[in-house]
Amino acid sequence: MQIPRKLLHRQTMNTFSTGFPCAPAGRVVFITGATSGIGEATARFARAAGWSVVITGRRQDRVKQLAAELESEGLVFDVRDRKATAASIASVPDEWVPNVLVNNAGLAVGLGPVDQGDYEDWDRMMDTNVSGLLNVSREWLPRMQRGARVINVGSVAGKQAYPGGAVYNASKFAVDGLTQAMRMDLLPRGIQVGQVSPGAVETEFSKVRFKGDEEAAARVYDGFEPLRAEDVADAIWYMATRPPHVCIHDVWIMPSAQASAYHLQRMGQ
Repeated sequence: MQIPRKLLHRQTMNTFSTGFPCAPAGRVVFITGATSGIGEATARFARAAGWSVVITGRRQDRVKQLAAELESEGLVFDVRDRKATAASIASVPDEWVPNVLVNNAGLAVGLGPVDQGDYEDWDRMMDTNVSGLLNVSREWLPRMQRGARVINVGSVAGKQAYPGGAVYNASKFAVDGLTQAMRMDLLPRGIQVGQVSPGAVETEFSKVRFKGDEEAAARVYDGFEPLRAEDVADAIWYMATRPPHVCIHDVWIMPSAQASAYHLQRMGQ
């Protein structure tokens, strides 16, 4: 049953949508943090493949613009806000329950030794990367059906620690552990769970980490060719579209100049 647009907006004032047609045009993918970078690239892959897409993000202008461009649906909420997350997901009609959930929303804030860390930065990382993933998953999983897939966007930082990244490392190590445990919990229901763990990707990631300092963000990628968002989205979409009997648990994807979380070969070195 279609939820009338006025009712949809009354249920959750943070929602933007084009109305959720009664029946999606194809299989459905729900992507968090989809207004830039890996999330946006994944949404573009999905639409190109003929899937119906629900994008989410905190920035209403970006959600609205991308949803209109892709002819997709959009929800505006912060995954850290449990009530807003629950209300937004509850507003989605049953016909739009995702076949694939991509938990992409995540960030790093700050870079420095743990004894000089900023509490607000720590809370923002843990609340987005860990609690946000849990909030979205908890609201969707009871409604998802056998054969559905969950793909969590982790990081090489969730496999290997590095100096200055303690809390970001902790948050992504948590994603790695959650992915493994979710896979076990959901096995009896036939819901697959996988993770993609990228290395250095040139997106807004470093700009957020350095709080808008574009010069510092650009230096992260000096002297080597990083991954592009499309490289990671390609891996996500490969995982999402395997035959039902195939579950890809984890994909590490790195630029050719990177051997680990802390080994990069830059030109001139």
